[in-house]
Amino acid sequence: MTKILIVNPNTTASMTATIATAAQAVAAPATEIVAVTSSMGPASIEGFYDEAFAVPGLIEAFLKAPDADAGIIACFDDTGLDAARSAARYPVVGICEAALVTAGQIAKRIGIVTTLPRSIVPLEELVRRYGFADRAAVTACDVAVLDLEKPGSDAKAKLEAEIARALEKGADAIVLGCAGMADLAHELSVQFGVPVVDGVAAAVKQAEALAGLKLTTSRRGAYASPAGEKYTGLLERFAPASKE
Repeated sequence: MTKILIVNPNTTASMTATIATAAQAVAAPATEIVAVTSSMGPASIEGFYDEAFAVPGLIEAFLKAPDADAGIIACFDDTGLDAARSAARYPVVGICEAALVTAGQIAKRIGIVTTLPRSIVPLEELVRRYGFADRAAVTACDVAVLDLEKPGSDAKAKLEAEIARALEKGADAIVLGCAGMADLAHELSVQFGVPVVDGVAAAVKQAEALAGLKLTTSRRGAYASPAGEKYTGLLERFAPASKE
């Protein structure tokens, strides 16, 4: 049995349920999916400020589950990914990186459709970091994250319209740029006749592969375990243990 911990770094439990369903749909029979909601932070992550305050709850969730075989951060900003890789004893996969790697194996030109325009620049920075700047373009459907679950918000129609525009501009495959869209990937793929990649599903398969290969994060160099040092104030309980 492979246990994969999926952490939703926002505090909206209904979104965690959507993410868990999408993950379970692609998981192997011997994979146990455990999806948890952050205990602190923003209700949705829409921009750099929200992202910063989502990281403590995210790290806490990984530290509370030392028995997992792999972890997934279910936010397309890959919120706190480097910090989580430094803290968790098992490999941690970000859904943006997973989606890009997957889409890059089946298409040359990738259209990433995210939620609000303010998310475009943070995602463009991730695209460059992951080496896809020449192949992937980021656009937004102008839908707030929480509106994805709100009846009458017209969110799906706006998403469909933006996907159509991305395809008109030359995209060969679409990546859904928000974990809250995870349940729409297959339907949209059939509708538009192109691969539509959900990062949650892609991350599950990559997490399974890493666990199956018995690989974990290198503790040499950038992802070395945090050095023991003093933290103060509200963050005191996050201080790494001293190695002395």
